[in-house]
Amino acid sequence: MPEQPELTIQGWGPTPAGAAAQDGEGLDGTLTKAARRHLARELGWTPRATPPVPVDEIRLAPSRLPEAAHTALVELLGADNVRTDRESRLRRAGGKSYLDLLRRRGGDASDAPCAVVLPGTTEETAALLALCSEHGVVVVPFGGGTSVVGGLAGVDPDDRPAVAVDLGRMASVQVLDVPSSMVTVGPGMRGPALEQALGREGLTFGHLPQSFEFATLGGYAATRSAGQASTGVGRFDDLVAGLTLATPSGVLELGHPPASAAGPDLLGLALGSEGTLGVITELKLRVRPKPAVTSYEGWSFRTWPQGLATLQNLARHDLLPDVVRLSDADETRANLVMAAGTGAALLRGSLRARGHGEGCMLILGWEGLPDLVRARKRAASSLLRDGGAVRLGRRVAESWRSHRFGAPYTRDRLMDSGLLVETLETAATWSALPTVYDATRRALRESLGRRGHEPLVMSHVSHGYATGASLYLTVLADRDDALPIQQWLTAKRAATDALLAAGGTLTHHHAVGADHRPWLEREVGPLGVEVLRAVKQRLDPAGICNPGVLLPD
Repeated sequence: MPEQPELTIQGWGPTPAGAAAQDGEGLDGTLTKAARRHLARELGWTPRATPPVPVDEIRLAPSRLPEAAHTALVELLGADNVRTDRESRLRRAGGKSYLDLLRRRGGDASDAPCAVVLPGTTEETAALLALCSEHGVVVVPFGGGTSVVGGLAGVDPDDRPAVAVDLGRMASVQVLDVPSSMVTVGPGMRGPALEQALGREGLTFGHLPQSFEFATLGGYAATRSAGQASTGVGRFDDLVAGLTLATPSGVLELGHPPASAAGPDLLGLALGSEGTLGVITELKLRVRPKPAVTSYEGWSFRTWPQGLATLQNLARHDLLPDVVRLSDADETRANLVMAAGTGAALLRGSLRARGHGEGCMLILGWEGLPDLVRARKRAASSLLRDGGAVRLGRRVAESWRSHRFGAPYTRDRLMDSGLLVETLETAATWSALPTVYDATRRALRESLGRRGHEPLVMSHVSHGYATGASLYLTVLADRDDALPIQQWLTAKRAATDALLAAGGTLTHHHAVGADHRPWLEREVGPLGVEVLRAVKQRLDPAGICNPGVLLPD
């Protein structure tokens, strides 16, 4: 596999690695005329050039790292692994949320660390945490830098200097235990590199979030990530057999595969801890054989309720495929209108002819042994037809599959043209999901409506469970160039209040970060927050580990 490009400082990247144009884009990466006309009509948007400021004009404050701390870090890690140069600091300045990008595109890098440190072992990591605790230096773990919820904010109430702990030196396969279907890896390893290493042994990990090209395994663990195939293979936290957590108070070895009943499972404290308790330095992951057969296909429902009811029926009979993605009518229509080419036009005509012109697209994927895949597809297809679905075939599904990591690149182009582009996600039980869907969309439309136009709110189910499903929403609106940050903060607040009141979860797979932190108590309760604070106090008494994230004030 070719080496993956780096994320850009003010966006995701100019073009996807190994890909040509995305749906809705021309070969030069710009929006097609059809896409521009559709968005202008829907949003009341006037296309305009709103490029980011030149990188060399981004404001970066001088490093505030105390000389004594700098000297001690250099003695511990070596001069090459303690960096204070401009580019190193800019590349670790926050994550990739819409708000993160707005700030950096506007020239604001106030969230940049004072230095970047690169430990190479668990022992070095534990030592640097103790050192930073002693010197009053905040520590923000940094993997791929793809957080979209402010997970790399490092906002300290005491305004102490901060360093980014880049885990890139710990990015190798350490042990591959084929008989046990388990691999031990460093936290800085990216998904493509792990798949390449496992593939040589006929194995796969199969965790494929949209950030797959750049995100790291340690980041997946710290955020309890989900991937596009998690309906079948499980979320990342389902795939972790054990891990090592370096904290300012010492090192924890958590998890004892294959299973143990020795008290509460402390592994769960580290999974989803978002760097607030320490730094994950090693992971033991469950792997599986590479699928002998992979089959993707598209289906369509006339209505969203019809699609939800059928997915619920599939879940009840344990027949959900490995990949499940049901788009609502707004997302389906936008994808079809914005897609370029003869194939998209033919598909639109076919759907209209079947009475599905305003329908909902469903992408399904099965992986595994040939006989099992055939049996699962046959059984699922029967229930899909009973639910009113029509089969569209492989082409539409393979088109989605080939563009599955492309949306963040398209976001960069949309932001260049004056649009607000952001996502949010939640999960709910099958019984609550319709109410959560309606309430969240209504809140976004009411809060972002301008001059008689509503935002485009596109939704899809991306992960199914026996008890419910996730809901992922993408929002496009004409950007308020005078107050762009406040515009989204107002909408985010309204949408989060609405989805929680309707029975949704605060987050399904993007973690809490700084963006969701004010609402954490509503999900885990006051006592739950106190328990988390008590754990943090024991492991990180000086409060240096990623403050401003996860735990509310």
